[in-house]
Amino acid sequence: MIEMKEVYKTYPNGVTALNGIDIHIDQGEFVYIVGPSGAGKSTFIKLMFREERPSKGSIIVNDRDLAVLKKRKVPHLRREIGVVYQDFRLLPKLTVYENVAFALEVIEETPKNIKRRVMDVLDQVRLKNKARFLPDELSGGEQQRVAIARAIVNMPQVVIADEPTGNLDPETSWEIMHILEEINQRGTTILMATHNREIVNTIRKRVIAIEDGSVVRDEHRGDYGYEI
Repeated sequence: MIEMKEVYKTYPNGVTALNGIDIHIDQGEFVYIVGPSGAGKSTFIKLMFREERPSKGSIIVNDRDLAVLKKRKVPHLRREIGVVYQDFRLLPKLTVYENVAFALEVIEETPKNIKRRVMDVLDQVRLKNKARFLPDELSGGEQQRVAIARAIVNMPQVVIADEPTGNLDPETSWEIMHILEEINQRGTTILMATHNREIVNTIRKRVIAIEDGSVVRDEHRGDYGYEI
């Protein structure tokens, strides 16, 4: 469960990125975050995994209030939240297997469990046959699938995807969306910031639209709603 109550975010330069956000997202929902550039979407996403802290208000994620969460507890929070970035952020000198395994090694999971879990998620994203490849030997879509595998290997309750199809061609974007849908169908909450009008209008989910730091629309099975 995710809940924001009267959330404001003002940066030191005086710019207010979020202006009194109130939302409630139930476990298992798939939610698109849409809006024009500069609307506050990136700040909204960063607050969800404590890359940023709110200036005011509360953010409850998995029963933790991120506004007051102690810094030493942030790594524990992030074990429960998978994050997928537009630019993949893979470790270039590690293989596909090692990139995904790294997320489990940092929490000192046993080698046996690491191997089993990594191969399970690589199978889920259809990359089991490329476990020994380096990132630069993969296509952009394959790199994004590795990033998704890394995000879900800890079996998080929430996956946050920040423009996950932004650097991909249309065909590959649909492949990524189908994988995210499968993850969601297994009970994981998905929050996806996107500018992809076609995807939002075709795969209908809940749409939260942000403009000038405020939620201006919150619709189940909504559409993109902006001209691009």
